[in-house]
Amino acid sequence: MRILLTGGSGKAGRHVVPFLVEQGHTVTNVDRVPLGLDGVTDLDVDLTDLGQLVSALRMPASFAELDSPEEAAYDAIVHLAAVPAILLRSDTSTYANNVLSTWNVLEAAAVLGIRKVVFASSETTYGVCFARGERRPEYLPVDEEHPTVPEDAYATSKVVNEVTARSVQRRTGADVYGLRINNVIEPHEYEELFPGFLEDPAQRRRNIFAYIDVRDLALAIECCLRTDGLGYEVFNVANADHSVAARTAELVARFYDGVPVRREMGERETFFCIDKARRLLGYEPQHSWRDVLADPRAG
Repeated sequence: MRILLTGGSGKAGRHVVPFLVEQGHTVTNVDRVPLGLDGVTDLDVDLTDLGQLVSALRMPASFAELDSPEEAAYDAIVHLAAVPAILLRSDTSTYANNVLSTWNVLEAAAVLGIRKVVFASSETTYGVCFARGERRPEYLPVDEEHPTVPEDAYATSKVVNEVTARSVQRRTGADVYGLRINNVIEPHEYEELFPGFLEDPAQRRRNIFAYIDVRDLALAIECCLRTDGLGYEVFNVANADHSVAARTAELVARFYDGVPVRREMGERETFFCIDKARRLLGYEPQHSWRDVLADPRAG
């Protein structure tokens, strides 16, 4: 596929882009900072300017394409670019940037007839991650039907983006898939961060004790690209296990006493339910912190 990917130089994007290239896709990276990967064109585009984005989508993806007499069209847009959290910019700037850029991505796809958009939503939409004080899920495991009522500008922008995506998809009939991405972990972060999580699991409360290896996020995006005909859908994406050594029953007893557990769960099964992505996308995460660190509770 010929893919325009926004935010390809960010924490997730710099892993996703080479993975998609390895799968045989042609990828153009739209980011204010170049990625510098051989075979990938870097474009500096202001995503809050619809005209710039449409122009980028009409441009060649490389000098090699100039040899073709016909203009090539993009098959898909993967939209990862955003102000990635609270406390980086003012709330007003975060909200405005994230909402307008996503509207422009979806509108540009509609105008140009691009039939596949995959966009980054967030675990924060469930209102736990950036809540003031302690906020617990309404039930476990947290699936895509769980209410999305956040308090902060970042997560609210993601909820708005989901509503926008549903609206545009209804107008166009294209496939528009949103990924509610859990806390993204790069491979080197297992040795850097996870010993602390194993020592003090409370550090992971705001992430519902879940995580996603960035390589599995790339796999989830590839699953979206190769799955057609679903219309508008949102999917939780996480790894299959907790990000801590404590078992499910222990975590429920310590942190979620009184929270309904709607079905039997495995002793290491993530609270950030990925059943829907498994069922509709064929997504199956391949990585775990246990591949790098010894589980102190094993055996």
